[in-house]
Amino acid sequence: MFSVYFDKRMLKILLLGAISGFPWVLIGSSLSLWLKEDGLSRSTVGWAGLIFAVYAFNYLWAPLIDRIQIPYLTKKIGHRRGWIVLMQIIILLSLALWSLLDPSENLALVVSVGLIIAIASSTQDITVDALRIEQIGENEGKSMAAGAAMAVVGWWTGYKLGGVLSLFAADILQNIGFENYWQLTFLILGILVILMNIGLMFVDESGNLERQNQQKENDKLISSQFKKENLFTKLITWVAGTISGPIISFFRKNGFSIALGILGFVFLFKVGEAFLGRMSIIFYKEIGFSKSDIAIYSKTLGWITTVTFTLLGGLFVIRSGVLKAMFFAGVMMASTNLLFSVLAWSDKSEFLFAVAVIFDDIAAAFATVAFVAFISMLVDRAYTATQYALLASIGTAGRTTLASSSGALVDWLNGDWGIFFILTALMVIPSLIILWIMKNKLQLSEK
Repeated sequence: MFSVYFDKRMLKILLLGAISGFPWVLIGSSLSLWLKEDGLSRSTVGWAGLIFAVYAFNYLWAPLIDRIQIPYLTKKIGHRRGWIVLMQIIILLSLALWSLLDPSENLALVVSVGLIIAIASSTQDITVDALRIEQIGENEGKSMAAGAAMAVVGWWTGYKLGGVLSLFAADILQNIGFENYWQLTFLILGILVILMNIGLMFVDESGNLERQNQQKENDKLISSQFKKENLFTKLITWVAGTISGPIISFFRKNGFSIALGILGFVFLFKVGEAFLGRMSIIFYKEIGFSKSDIAIYSKTLGWITTVTFTLLGGLFVIRSGVLKAMFFAGVMMASTNLLFSVLAWSDKSEFLFAVAVIFDDIAAAFATVAFVAFISMLVDRAYTATQYALLASIGTAGRTTLASSSGALVDWLNGDWGIFFILTALMVIPSLIILWIMKNKLQLSEK
């Protein structure tokens, strides 16, 4: 069964995932520690984290990435790889600039450079997801499921590898006696960026001509609405094709009612998981677990569990099909949320804590793989970047907007965590009802 992961395309997808995950280390833990160790307050470090908000809005410029070609790079290495390399160059130059700055003297500039990295990284993510999907044929549903698993594992690998390298490098340089140890660490991390770009050259890119031809066909449909063709109508056609083309394509492919059903499902599927995730650490602390307990069970064990069961989840999607896997993942998420109710109504138990956390991570791993495979199979190859970014962002919007009321819900329940977790388990039901209604009408290839 594991032979599906030995397809050489999976190694390329693993690399793409690592390229996507690595920048999160730069603007997350590395920037936070750098600011903290330079004497800045916790609140300042916290506010600096607002640059992550960029990732929630990258769908706004995704249509441009599907259409605009990068001068020289597109012709030399391809449309997708050209965009990724351009963003990697921006990240590399940003790291070089960070190596020259002192946060205590140039805080605004340091955070601004961090924002540039976040914009480049989120833009890169759009292209990475598109290139990952395009590694697999439209009729290779099983390979798409395996690719989804490898992408998730790759992201975690890039994130963890970057974190380990940055922490070890900073620690060693500090112990040697360098006062600017973080600045030197960023130069070392820049070497990793260069190595990833070298690896990227081994990732194949195809389908550029077909994509451009399909986009031109859609542009012709729009331009046919104008009586005369001139520079102004050409501009309107290009803008309309770039912005509305992916949306029109999505509704035309699926039909209006099914397209709305897909959007509703994507928005609602992981809401219960998000409610639990937003409040979990507060819950752990309130029932008496220390930061060390949380680190061991929720973080260390969680990472091992996530990687292992992400790969197993990919195999499960292949064996059962993505729709059955989505139903199974939904039931799993609800069931594991109920384990937290048991934990809330029991005396403090490290065993129950470990069981709840591990099974929650297993459910999250299965759900993530199934979800990524599901939306990857839905996108039109003419607008891969835009449609995937839009569907992913709708899922993110559901989790972030609705889950923001999670604390208020706990307060309304007068701190009854058991009831809270039961409600989070029930939250998956509306999305599964939507999926059940439209399951026979979805256009998915699961061969």
